[in-house]
Amino acid sequence: MSFARSRVMAIVNLTPDSFYDGGRWELLSDGLRQVEKLAAEGADILDLGAASSRPGAEEVPLELEWDRLKEIIPAIQKRFPELPISVDTWRAEIAERALGEGVAMINDISAGQLDPGLLDVVERWKVPYVLMHMQGTPSNMQEAPTYSKVVDDQLFWFSQKVDALAERGLNDVILDPGFGFGKTLEHNYQILNSLDRYRLFGRPIMVGLSRKSMVQKVLECAAEDALNGSTVLHTLALLNGADLLRVHDVREAREVIALVEKYELPVRD
Repeated sequence: MSFARSRVMAIVNLTPDSFYDGGRWELLSDGLRQVEKLAAEGADILDLGAASSRPGAEEVPLELEWDRLKEIIPAIQKRFPELPISVDTWRAEIAERALGEGVAMINDISAGQLDPGLLDVVERWKVPYVLMHMQGTPSNMQEAPTYSKVVDDQLFWFSQKVDALAERGLNDVILDPGFGFGKTLEHNYQILNSLDRYRLFGRPIMVGLSRKSMVQKVLECAAEDALNGSTVLHTLALLNGADLLRVHDVREAREVIALVEKYELPVRD
């Protein structure tokens, strides 16, 4: 997949407790209807999540996480064989099983820190890998996130991780600053404002801003009312260098990309 133009990763939460759409797509039939909608709206990648990583989330048993994935993966592949599937997991065993079923990419919130064996799996399969920054774990990450300078600290962290992955022969790496994962509201906006600095690594940049608390807190709204704010932040992210938008709302994200692309065309007399 080329990132010569920005892409859209569509979120498919298969959990009962995700912060926005938890419980909506637990049934296979409901999940497939949602995938059909996302595909029709222009999703480039589907990201299946079977264990919530919202702030305060408790760890889900491995077999329960797999039970939520094992039927929908082949069902999506049968109906949409050209649509790449990513699985959002930090577990090596889940990644191994999913890749064995034909999944194309692994999206890891923990950068291999919660289960070091996951990086061995990605190395063996040689698949694209989303490297996300998180301070702490989902259960405690928002208790007291602290940085010296959040952007500088992250850039140093990414420099170490990107080099370590390159030594394993892993260069198809997408960087995710991890908005809301061990960051205050101020941290999140500092990162967004400085997103172009993350381009120094020469890797695509993914942002997960969709309907998050950094929208809700500023606008004093619920996740259900945060689409307009999410669209504004997606616009800012694209103008600051984002390559991949991870979203709940695909049609609106595609419209943002189309308008930003038009805006960035060179002016001709």
